[in-house]
Amino acid sequence: MTIVDGHCHVGRGDTLTGPWDVGRLDRYLRRADAAGITRTVLFSVFHGDYLAANRAVARVVAERPQRFIGFAFVHPARDAGRVAELVHESVYQLGLRGLKVHRHDAALTPEIARVADRFGLPVLYDPMGRVETLELFATEFPRVAFIVPHLGSFADDWAAQRVVIDLLARLPNVYADTSGVRRFDLLVEAVRRAGPEKLVFGSDGPWLHPGLELAKIRALGLRREDEQAVTGGTLLGLLGPEVNPLAAAPPVAVAAHVR
Repeated sequence: MTIVDGHCHVGRGDTLTGPWDVGRLDRYLRRADAAGITRTVLFSVFHGDYLAANRAVARVVAERPQRFIGFAFVHPARDAGRVAELVHESVYQLGLRGLKVHRHDAALTPEIARVADRFGLPVLYDPMGRVETLELFATEFPRVAFIVPHLGSFADDWAAQRVVIDLLARLPNVYADTSGVRRFDLLVEAVRRAGPEKLVFGSDGPWLHPGLELAKIRALGLRREDEQAVTGGTLLGLLGPEVNPLAAAPPVAVAAHVR
């Protein structure tokens, strides 16, 4: 059975402010392999140059393309005005399949959502508990799949997580990943209200143990087909098409996507 971990960091940031600036795969892979995880979505740690960081992620993915799926990290403020160009390279030259945005950098922008819509990519957006604009983005960009890590808050903000559960139940293009959710009953409630197809298994590796995060999914006691949706089926269905990096890429008109 294919088990996809939808949330793992790799690489080294250009500052060393904490362990979140270094994403080593060696320990992660030993733990993930032992847990039976067969594919992993990789994206950069925080970095001062996401163009360079995304290229580094793509090199890791290219070494084991059957094992890894790459996402491009985008900085909403620093990359403003060039998101379409950055994503064009990420898709057509680097073969990356989704976008990662973190409010630690800056809040999600319409520019990023428009580009995700244009390229048919899911957006993994960590709002750090600031979930008030998620409904607006999801309704204004109904063709974009928004995946909210940690049910909206790695910091265990249960009020924000309850808001995200409500969005999961009401909006067809809002999903949540399960990484770092400590209040188990919130996962139970998300399944009950929104259905297992709205949850995506993630570990937030390499810092959280992928086997422990996967055990939370198993503890939900889902039917086999529902567990398969959480542990890979839903995410694989949301990914943009895999692009042959040797194929001719269509030109990108930046002015058409940034306004």
